[in-house]
Amino acid sequence: MTNFYEDKIILVTGGTGSIGSEIVKKLINLNPGIIRVLDNNETALFELEQELNSKKIRTFIGDIRDKERLKRAFEHVDIVFHAGALKHVSLCEYNPFDAVKTNVLGTQNVLNAALDMNVKKVIMISTDKAVSPINVMGATKLLAERLTISANYYVGERDTVFSCVRFGNVLDSRGSVVPIFKKQIQKGGPVTITDPEMTRFVMSIPDAVNLILKAGEIAEGKEIFILKMPALNIVDLAEVMIDLLAPKYGFSKDHIEINYIGKRLGEKMYEELMTVDELGYVVDKGDLLALNSEYHPNNDNNIDYNSDLVDKLSKDEIKDILLELLDFDEI
Repeated sequence: MTNFYEDKIILVTGGTGSIGSEIVKKLINLNPGIIRVLDNNETALFELEQELNSKKIRTFIGDIRDKERLKRAFEHVDIVFHAGALKHVSLCEYNPFDAVKTNVLGTQNVLNAALDMNVKKVIMISTDKAVSPINVMGATKLLAERLTISANYYVGERDTVFSCVRFGNVLDSRGSVVPIFKKQIQKGGPVTITDPEMTRFVMSIPDAVNLILKAGEIAEGKEIFILKMPALNIVDLAEVMIDLLAPKYGFSKDHIEINYIGKRLGEKMYEELMTVDELGYVVDKGDLLALNSEYHPNNDNNIDYNSDLVDKLSKDEIKDILLELLDFDEI
């Protein structure tokens, strides 16, 4: 992978977020020419710049809603990782106009700027919530996917390619369930879960980013890359976190209660990595799957795409993941 990104000028939108910043950190080790980090969070840009302290980094204050800013930022860029988005289901549900402005119109701005500036490759970061969406966030990300794939029909004589990466919940990302549970346990509980039957696909931030970079390398245009990942029961995750963290914060395991608060507006009981109709268009790429426009009638459709139907991680497996993910010595 090092040879592919070497000497490239790369831009990451939403570059201070959980995924965007990890993309930047991974890319630094792949000897790129320059990494441009675009975000509208001035403080986060400053902190990332101070943390990395690298001559490879250029921080750009800007918003993907701003067409003119994007044109300047995209000059001479080879590869764009488009991670900028509004991602929280509940916030998007109550702020739908802004979700559309960022996730849909903002994505369209990114695609247009890439075409205008003759960027070689654009990878849009999507979510499993774009599959059969029941909430505003998922619906806007579905549109963002469709816009990105369809942008390949606008390239004309350019050699720009547009592809997407779709994956599930990223453990320990900002606003995700792991830091929420952690704070609740630290306060002595209760840990709140919407429904005991809820399941999710999960992966760590480093694993997600490694596969995003792999997708960036192999993308030829029109693909939606779907990262393979395990699923778990949310209640199992909560119980394992209580077992691990309660003693660290001076509580017995029995002290921390779990309260079921009911499913929230726009929330799914389970997630899907693809629709049933998409199963016929899947190509197995090892660590990831690729959806493309070519139908494969001989697919056996034996793909773990529904978090409710697949085998779930055991509590011991969840514990191993959390021990690797969280620095318990510093808690």
